[in-house]
Amino acid sequence: MTIIYGIDTNKPFTPKDVCSAIVECFVEAHKKELNEMKEFLDGATKEELERMKIINVKQMINNFFVEVGGNCDNPTKDDIVLVLGKIKEFAKNFRNPKVIEGHYQKINKLVDKL
Repeated sequence: MTIIYGIDTNKPFTPKDVCSAIVECFVEAHKKELNEMKEFLDGATKEELERMKIINVKQMINNFFVEVGGNCDNPTKDDIVLVLGKIKEFAKNFRNPKVIEGHYQKINKLVDKL
């Protein structure tokens, strides 16, 4: 059994599942930057901070889907491929290219199985 960002690759999954995996991947990869949100959420609990991180990332990913003419709530494989390119470019502002490529390849394994 291989689990990639919450998806068991030995079981059937959908493009929407891959979209959720992209969110999980981005949250994991950018924990440090997302944790800095705490300074803007005075008095927030750990659970509230975690929810805000996910909401923030989901909104960003949704915006990328809108830019490519797709919909994160009903994504196609082609939409996901386009969005991954945008995310890869965006992530270059924060991450080492080798780290980006590792995350990108993991998500692409999911895309290839769609």
